[in-house]
Amino acid sequence: MKKSKTPKKNMPKMKEIKVNLDVKTIFIILFAGFFIYTLLSPFIRNQQPAEELSLSEIVTDVKGNEVDRIIVEDTKVTAVYKDESRAVTYIESGDNFRQVLSDAEVPLDQINLVVEDTQSGIELLRFLGSVIPAILLFVFFWFIFRQARGAQDSVFSFGQSKAKRFNKETSKITFKDVAGVEEAKKELEEIVDFLKNPDKYRKLGARPPKGVMLVGPAGTGKTLLAKAVAGEASVPFFSIAGSEFMEMLVGIGAARARDLFANAKQNAPSIIFIDEIDAIGRARSTGVMSSHDEREQTLNQILVEMDGFTPNEQVVVIAATNRGDLLDPALLRPGRFDRRILVDYPDVEGRESIISIHARNKPVSDDVRWDRVAKRTVGFSGADIENMLNEAAISAARHNRDSISMEDIEEAATKVKLGPEKKRLQTEFDRKITAYHEAGHAIVSHYQEHTDPVHRISIVSRGMALGYTLIPPERDKLHTSRTALIERLAVMMGGRAAEQVVFDEITTGAANDFDQATSIARKMVMDFGMSSLGPINFGATTDITDYRQGWQGNDISQEMLAKIDHEISDILNDAFKKAVETVKRYRKQLDQVSEELIKHESMDQDQFEKIVGSKPGMQNEEKKSSSTSAKSQKGKE
Repeated sequence: MKKSKTPKKNMPKMKEIKVNLDVKTIFIILFAGFFIYTLLSPFIRNQQPAEELSLSEIVTDVKGNEVDRIIVEDTKVTAVYKDESRAVTYIESGDNFRQVLSDAEVPLDQINLVVEDTQSGIELLRFLGSVIPAILLFVFFWFIFRQARGAQDSVFSFGQSKAKRFNKETSKITFKDVAGVEEAKKELEEIVDFLKNPDKYRKLGARPPKGVMLVGPAGTGKTLLAKAVAGEASVPFFSIAGSEFMEMLVGIGAARARDLFANAKQNAPSIIFIDEIDAIGRARSTGVMSSHDEREQTLNQILVEMDGFTPNEQVVVIAATNRGDLLDPALLRPGRFDRRILVDYPDVEGRESIISIHARNKPVSDDVRWDRVAKRTVGFSGADIENMLNEAAISAARHNRDSISMEDIEEAATKVKLGPEKKRLQTEFDRKITAYHEAGHAIVSHYQEHTDPVHRISIVSRGMALGYTLIPPERDKLHTSRTALIERLAVMMGGRAAEQVVFDEITTGAANDFDQATSIARKMVMDFGMSSLGPINFGATTDITDYRQGWQGNDISQEMLAKIDHEISDILNDAFKKAVETVKRYRKQLDQVSEELIKHESMDQDQFEKIVGSKPGMQNEEKKSSSTSAKSQKGKE
């Protein structure tokens, strides 16, 4: 019977194992081996203790056929007995143990005699024992110095700049990949043109700006703009973070600043980009004791390099920060940073452009309308939009769909804003309270004149909230009136108002609503002058404890603090009364919305307006807009 042969293609292939030993690995192996040898050598030497006997006694045992073998090591003779015990004796140097046995009439062919010349081995071990520790100590310190190297693989290069150099070939991002910040793009395109075509400006007596400061919230595209400049410019582009100037050694920051500008001048014309410049560019202290001498020395060096005794017109510095209010005034003056560009959140057109850039490589279903998504994402930064579309693609893949639907984008936008869904264990009573709480927000918002339409209501937990009511603005607003702020406060109080009216009880669910409402009311009194105290600014504070604990920004008397507290309390109480009145007036609609939420957990704008009708204020606006468009059409005719 023949044995079938397994085809070679089914045989598993042996993986080739490649061992790459670098200096670090070899050093670790040597050090570990030496340590283990040192640790175990006493035990190895003494693992079989031997009894010391005289030479005559060992010879007698050999005659009595009690010895299995004899090991001769120079002056040391070890007799290994048949029971594996050992005995040791010593002979004078130069003596021949064979002759000793022969004189004792012991036949040499009957004994296993092993003669070992270990003198050279012992000398070698002694030599290695004295040399290897010195070698390992040298390698250890060499390795430490090598690990502590600076930018140029040397322990003495701490003062060298860590800036990364880019050019048009290494950076693939261009201005085509940036949207929503058109004003900033134009300013930076002009900087690139200055460096590419300097003669066009010099013949008119113009000089390129020495510095451009990009200021704006996080995620709005400041670093992306710098990458686009690196991709567009035909000059060397040096990029470094503000924190990379600082080191534990004194004077390193200033040395790195000098080295950075020296490299940029050698490659002039060039561009330097300093990200998060507030790490070194904060306002210097005015007291006797400096707050951070090393940081201030670094800042002073940058100030001198940008506009010192030997001015430079071939290096342009671009810096980015989201804390422009903390920067030193000397850094922002003309001659250093001539231009200050605000990179703010994009408007509706900018958001639509950003969406089109991030969605160009993603399959999208036909039901997606980017104009509606742009209106839905008011307050989103460019980073938020990118994250939203990425989450939408992940959601579509999770549900095994071939394209991204509007449902995926809606879920992703909510997830980016509020966090992922959480399936909390709730009793029916808890679900009912949450439903009425969220319905209260929605009802109060719907029947206020200056509020936006309700976009979505849900009692599904997200983040720390048990439910949410989304009321995004339909358009970007630049001004907010006092009436609109009062109505917004009433909407925030709508959840507590619904609990009180329906259950004749209050819960802890409105804690976050009160936190936001109190913050707005405080700003109305202290910053916006929207109270009976008059148009007075008492100083911007971020926390009520600031001015209660002796905040040094403004001198506010205790009597005025009491009046401020009274005004804040009146504003909040009036908003709560307005919310209670609205909930009582539209109690029927409140019950219907709550029942729908308990049944389906979520409802969108269309489902909500089927119950309560269209928003009253929006109907008037639609009539006005239609009449305005009709008049304009007549004028054209």
